[in-house]
Amino acid sequence: MDSGNDPTVTRTAVEQVAGRLDIDFGPHAPADWLAAGGDSVEENLALDEALLEEAHEGLAPAPVVRTWMAAEPTIVLGSSSRIDDEVDRDACARLGVRLARRPSGGLTVVLGPGCLMWSVVIPRPHGPPPIEAIHDAVLNPLTAALQAAGAPVDRRGSSDLAVGHGPAARKVSGNALRVRRHGILYHGTLLDAFDLQLVSRVLRHPPREPAYRAGRPHGEFLANLGLGPGPLVAAVRAAFAATRDRDAWPTDRVARLVRDRYADPAWLRRLA
Repeated sequence: MDSGNDPTVTRTAVEQVAGRLDIDFGPHAPADWLAAGGDSVEENLALDEALLEEAHEGLAPAPVVRTWMAAEPTIVLGSSSRIDDEVDRDACARLGVRLARRPSGGLTVVLGPGCLMWSVVIPRPHGPPPIEAIHDAVLNPLTAALQAAGAPVDRRGSSDLAVGHGPAARKVSGNALRVRRHGILYHGTLLDAFDLQLVSRVLRHPPREPAYRAGRPHGEFLANLGLGPGPLVAAVRAAFAATRDRDAWPTDRVARLVRDRYADPAWLRRLA
């Protein structure tokens, strides 16, 4: 089933997709909601990977869901992004915009106040399903929950959410994943009240793009949802039935990953 471009996608359809993947985002198998998080972008990226490690090692019996927001503008490269292909380093230096690199694929994004980050980590003891099926299982419920919150979003490309139709469609969410043998990390952005002009100032035109972008520059391609962080957080929780609060988070793993990877300049520059 591909209901990604159907704005009337129903919860029943979403549950059918999830059921085929043995991913139950419903009342019979609630996900854990982790309100805690790191203080820095690097700590939050490390936390996503630490939760994925736990899932891969069989230490997470249920999906873990969380949201966070960067305190200052920060560029986050994809795991395989080449800095100078996607980033204007001179502009970053002038504007004081920092750089980091995440563990998942996809292209470079700019984070900061007004851009809500969301993550779901899914244990897969019997191995991961096909990539397109993962996109469906995660993005269909998120799309439905955002629509219920009043955001007229629809799926576009492989993993984007957008508002508007045809050549007027504008991206409001870009998402990426990392898959391990026994766990999946899916995370991304929700533009809500972000400084979209900053993106044009610090990022180059991407080296590849979805067809619906049609060569448009950042300023003509991106949009804000304007719902406010409260409704967005509630939509993320509802999408993945994150009804069970979790207080503990893997602080030792996060500290190790920050030290050995995310705070290491070699990790940032590995494909410079």
